[in-house]
Amino acid sequence: MNAIYDLNYHNSMKKILFRKLLFDCLIFFSVTLISTSVIIWVFQAVNFLDIMVEDGRDYLVYINYSLLNFPKIITRIFPFALFFSFSYVLSKYELNNELMILWNFGINKIQLVNFFLRFSFFLIICQILLTSYLVPKSQNISRELLKSSNIDFLESFIKPKKFNDNIVGLTIYADEKDDKGNLKDIYLKKETGAGNFQITYSKNGYFKIKGDSKVLVLNDGETINGINNKFSNFNFTQSELSLAQLDSGIIKVNKIQETSTVDLTKCIKRYFDYDLSRKKKPDTGKSIQNCTIENLDNIFKELYKRFIIPLYIPILLLISLYLIIYSKESVNYSRYRLIMFLIGLLVIIFSETTLKFIQNNFFLNIKIIIIPIITFTILYLLIFLKTQKMINFKK
Repeated sequence: MNAIYDLNYHNSMKKILFRKLLFDCLIFFSVTLISTSVIIWVFQAVNFLDIMVEDGRDYLVYINYSLLNFPKIITRIFPFALFFSFSYVLSKYELNNELMILWNFGINKIQLVNFFLRFSFFLIICQILLTSYLVPKSQNISRELLKSSNIDFLESFIKPKKFNDNIVGLTIYADEKDDKGNLKDIYLKKETGAGNFQITYSKNGYFKIKGDSKVLVLNDGETINGINNKFSNFNFTQSELSLAQLDSGIIKVNKIQETSTVDLTKCIKRYFDYDLSRKKKPDTGKSIQNCTIENLDNIFKELYKRFIIPLYIPILLLISLYLIIYSKESVNYSRYRLIMFLIGLLVIIFSETTLKFIQNNFFLNIKIIIIPIITFTILYLLIFLKTQKMINFKK
């Protein structure tokens, strides 16, 4: 009975110690990830001010667009924040002699390594969900938000004595502009088709709200229409230009990073089946944006970024766990920590640079895809053999 009680007590204490260490690592990781992402997001949000100032979008569009880009920042910071946080906490535990509690309790170092590696697979799933679903979804929503929004702040970027051409197919010039936004001596040139145009002169004008959007009211002017090299003109006392029909040049076709993972995999399958048979052209089926033979290499790169790069997470975690191999009393322990940290940074950089070697051939890409698997296997065998050697030495 005593042996069974001691065994249960030992197992329960081991779980408590492991969870405590993991909890500290996750708390520091969460704080690092969120704080760093927020700082980067703030700087990026400042750049997004152009959406409101130059393109004339309202404040809600700017805020929502900025927030929708936050998941993308999270995924970019995730690997570095993970490696830095776990390395820092493990080093702190070692320097404060807190790891000695685990070793004195009879816990094997490889048991701690296996515990963290099992948890790393949960982190892989989280990162893949972010990169394969949440980020493309949020990026797609942000683009749809811009495409569906009206240009309500046109008056904010009309500068006097300057030709303003932020709007596609429309050039606006005003000689004067007062504090209330009233314009004098206005010139507008609007492209109405291939080689066709409309030029409007007006003595003065102002903006007003009409319905759900704003309009530019023009007073005492003349409009000249040029259609197929034929010209006509008419004078007006008052005319209105609706801003709801204007376009600030936002790209209408989704980028690859904004395309859903399901569509990308369907596109790959479509051309993969064609590559095997070579008997008929790829089945077009339902139209998928960016799904062309010329664009296959970019699609492979995007899928690689979403599914393969997250596989480097266990490698980064394993490198940080190398810090538990040697104690702080070891010779050159500080240099050893620095080397491990530099190796982790190199792995992060390497995982991103491998993206450049991805091609539009699945079988050639296999060599790059298996790199994280081989690297993880080698690192794990080395740390396993090292810990076993230390156990045998103590015996």
